[in-house]
Amino acid sequence: MFSGRVKFIAGGLLVLAAVVYLIASSTSASAEYFLTVDELLAEGADIAGRNLRVSGAVIGDTIQYDPETLSLTFEVAHVPGDNAEIESLGGLAFVLHEAVTDPTRARLAVAYNGPLPDLLRDEAQAIMTGRLGEDGVFYAEELLLKCPTKYEEAVPEQVEGN
Repeated sequence: MFSGRVKFIAGGLLVLAAVVYLIASSTSASAEYFLTVDELLAEGADIAGRNLRVSGAVIGDTIQYDPETLSLTFEVAHVPGDNAEIESLGGLAFVLHEAVTDPTRARLAVAYNGPLPDLLRDEAQAIMTGRLGEDGVFYAEELLLKCPTKYEEAVPEQVEGN
C-alpha cells in the first residue's frame, strides 16, 4: 500500500511540475515590453528579438509605401509614455507636433508589411507591436494609429495648415 501511495504522489508532483513549466514558458514567450523610442534606443542590442510595443509620432515626410509588395517604411519620433507628463506638456496634439518638428528628438525606423493604413499621416501617434532587428529597424507585426482628427480641436492652427 505504501508503494502505491508514493507512486501516486510522485505522479501528481510530475504532472504539477509539467503544468507549472508550461505556464511559465508560455508567459515569458508571449510577454511584451512597452517602451518609448528613447527607451528602446537606449536598450539597443540587449532587447533585439524580444516582443515589444513601441509608441511614437509619425514623421510624415519619411512615409514610403510600395503597393506591389505592401511594404511600408517610415520613422517615428520619441513621445513621452506617461499620460500625466503628456497633459502637463500641453496635451497629445501638442506633444505629437513638437516631436515631429524637433530635429533633436530620437527617431526610430519602422518597417511594416501590409495594406497602407488610412490614418497613417504626419503627426499621428503610432503604437506598434513587433521586434527590433539587429540592423536597428523596428519590424512591426501590428500597427495601430490614433486618429489625428480626434485631437484637432486641441491645436486648431495645425488643422488650418493642412
